[in-house]
Amino acid sequence: MSFFSNFQTDKCPGPINGNPLNGLNEKVCIQAQRVFDACIKQGQSEGVVLNITDPVPSNPTYPLTFISARSTTSVGQVAAFQVDRLPDRAGCARVQTTVNIPVEVVYTDANGTEGKANAVVTVNEDVILFVPQPSIMPYEVQCVVSAVSPEGMFNTQNNTFVVDLCTTVILKIVINVDLLVPSYGYCVIPPAQEYTQEVCAGFFELPLYPQGNTNCGCGGCNNNCNK
Repeated sequence: MSFFSNFQTDKCPGPINGNPLNGLNEKVCIQAQRVFDACIKQGQSEGVVLNITDPVPSNPTYPLTFISARSTTSVGQVAAFQVDRLPDRAGCARVQTTVNIPVEVVYTDANGTEGKANAVVTVNEDVILFVPQPSIMPYEVQCVVSAVSPEGMFNTQNNTFVVDLCTTVILKIVINVDLLVPSYGYCVIPPAQEYTQEVCAGFFELPLYPQGNTNCGCGGCNNNCNK
């Protein structure tokens, strides 16, 4: 069993039925990241140059043939950012940031051997976000990323790939806080249900002996059914 697999209790995550105040029994302080603001930006870029490193297998035979490229993590690396508050919009600021997205490039070399290598895609963002006022606990700029390239070509002059890239970047302004929230109490953890491949299920479901009528349907096998 699991939270969402045949587990019947009101002490686990799921929809609230009835009065949501029923069961609340205390206020709890939890450590969490509070997201003060966030935005998403998606785009398509053409002619993005990928400088590959750490090829596997090492020392591929050039030239290479591009197969695909995809981000290897959902956590973007914020290389640098600048925040300029807007005097005409209370609490808002212009946030300029450089985000690095690690990607893995899959290719075949001149011998037809498939390989892969690492590369980094750099995306520049310039957006307006709500930024909290200065406090002892500082805010952070975090980002969630995804990148994929369905097509590209190999540049034999400098051994790089030139690709068309689809990117998604979610920027967040967050602070680690101690948050007071209402609580229904501790969560009940259900016992695990181990996965088993029932290869013999169909065989074990057969009856031990034949079932139903055991005669020929004409009053017994001693009678002549062809009369």
